[in-house]
Amino acid sequence: MLPVLKGVAASILFISYPYMVYKGMESGIDWLAPLIFSGVFLHRAWFARTLPKRVLNMLVALALLLGAYYVQSVTAKILPVLVQLALMVFFSRGLFGVKDLTFIERVVLLQFPESPPAISGYCRRLSWVWSAFFAFNALVSVLLATAGADYWWALYNGVLIYVLMGVLGIGEYIYRRIYFVGPRILHQGIPDPVTTMKALFINGRKVFLEMKER
Repeated sequence: MLPVLKGVAASILFISYPYMVYKGMESGIDWLAPLIFSGVFLHRAWFARTLPKRVLNMLVALALLLGAYYVQSVTAKILPVLVQLALMVFFSRGLFGVKDLTFIERVVLLQFPESPPAISGYCRRLSWVWSAFFAFNALVSVLLATAGADYWWALYNGVLIYVLMGVLGIGEYIYRRIYFVGPRILHQGIPDPVTTMKALFINGRKVFLEMKER
């Protein structure tokens, strides 16, 4: 139960990050958000199980701490870019190896262990779509962080990204029902949205933790 609560708290903190940065810049304390997240990464470094992860989290914490002192606004606005790039790398893992499985493939296999090869091909193409989506978000975030107004940076990273994620997710679900209705590849039937979200939350977290340990 505790890991779930920690995950929820981390998600809330991350979602509210653009708002925190925007209000901080309005109040002249744009160093506050990087300082808070420096503490978060120090906490992650302290409880990291392996030395490389401990060192990586410590370096991120140090970079945020230095940025909070020297280049407050740029440091505050660059963190969402790093997150989008990390998601891009995570979703693209397995795409460049014939026998490697992507995150989406692993999640689907937990729900449908005997799924045919056509499902795997669909999941790999979907992994490309999500990877491109996160790369696009990173590019837009960089442009807004360096040349855009603070308001538009906060609006995109705090609201529009999640709206686009919802649109992409709903669009994929509709396309999936059209794509698989003819061949009847899934003899179990295509899960409804609620079942899909439950499976994604349960299996996705399990797969994420497994891939994170590799």
